[in-house]
Amino acid sequence: MRILIYSYNYHPEPIGIAPLMTELAEGLVKKGHKVRVVTAMPWYPNSEISRDYKGKLYLTENRNGVRIQRSFVWISRKRNFTNRALFEISFVILSFFQVLNGSRPDVIFLTIPGLPVCVPAAILSWLYRTPIVLNLQDILPDAAVHVGLIRNPKMIKLFTWLENFAYSTAKKITVISDGFTENLLEKKVPKEKIIEIPNWVDVNFIKPLEQEKNAFRQENNLEGKFVVLYSGNIALTQPLEILIDAAVKLNHINDLAVVIVGKEEALERLQRYCERKQATNVILKPFQPRHKLPEMLAAANVGMVMQKHNVISFNMPSKIQVLLASGRAIIASVPANGTAARAIEKSGGGLVVPPEDADALASAIEDLYNNPQLVKSLGEQGREYAKKVYDFEPILERYEELLLSMKKPSQKFNKLW
Repeated sequence: MRILIYSYNYHPEPIGIAPLMTELAEGLVKKGHKVRVVTAMPWYPNSEISRDYKGKLYLTENRNGVRIQRSFVWISRKRNFTNRALFEISFVILSFFQVLNGSRPDVIFLTIPGLPVCVPAAILSWLYRTPIVLNLQDILPDAAVHVGLIRNPKMIKLFTWLENFAYSTAKKITVISDGFTENLLEKKVPKEKIIEIPNWVDVNFIKPLEQEKNAFRQENNLEGKFVVLYSGNIALTQPLEILIDAAVKLNHINDLAVVIVGKEEALERLQRYCERKQATNVILKPFQPRHKLPEMLAAANVGMVMQKHNVISFNMPSKIQVLLASGRAIIASVPANGTAARAIEKSGGGLVVPPEDADALASAIEDLYNNPQLVKSLGEQGREYAKKVYDFEPILERYEELLLSMKKPSQKFNKLW
């Protein structure tokens, strides 16, 4: 089967949608399918095009059997409406011509975010008479409006129209949690269009490792310490200052360290906050190469999930699956009525505390510090749950089954990919 994955993000970007789409594409290739990925030059999470890809309008690569067709995108570290519009427009226009530079696919697998790309995808679907499977990793504009990223009424109206257009032009819509399903049903999306398939984790790559002679611990003087780790995006919806406030309240525990791993630009802001709060037990580190991720996770005793109180209820951070698979106990500072809280409670792999409450967070950390058996038990339960619910191979089979059901038996192709 010829599958076109249309995504803003792909390898070598280390976090977010990119690793998921990379694993999906390569997994489908291993099952005998021909997979082509149309994507941008690598730009995330540093908001700049990676050095090896700068100055290029188009680039085609082949990696692990996947044909990767990249196009230039306008990207800037300065966040404003103009730069975001230029980013979206550049990808929508330039990526469209990359899709045309290849065979007609049996199916278009389109990831959201972002929304504007649903327009060229719909045109291609019409030209090729090819169905779209829409993969929702976030629901826009709901999430952006909810946290104040989009305030202009005209922009909200435009993005709402794009959202409805994306749903109407898709043959099937895959969602990553029940919260997404509830949201779409409220918007009158036909129930038969919606298929729940959670995001996955490669449990053979992300797995519990021994802390003895752990390189991440050794490099950061963490040996013999109780380590609380946050690794991931640091943006409007992740209140890492609350984690720093909690760390300050735990200064009396000499062998406790809070480690925050993220984008260097965000870490600079957090460094200033640490200095102001005299948070001497907080260590800030830039993102690690992906191949070091299992070892970094193994360095922790507890993994953190952080959300603000106003995060929309269906938000489901992909780090939850990763932390569960690593066998780390989780503390989730998230809204109690949200999808993230439900997922962690159901897994039995962690504790949920109120968001943006430094006292509650500090208390939960200290409770786990004083109860190593509970830490071990939570980690073991989380690992077993990840193997049962989030293992990549069974989820890959579900995606393959869905994509195969989209193929028209009569379709024939002559052009080589």
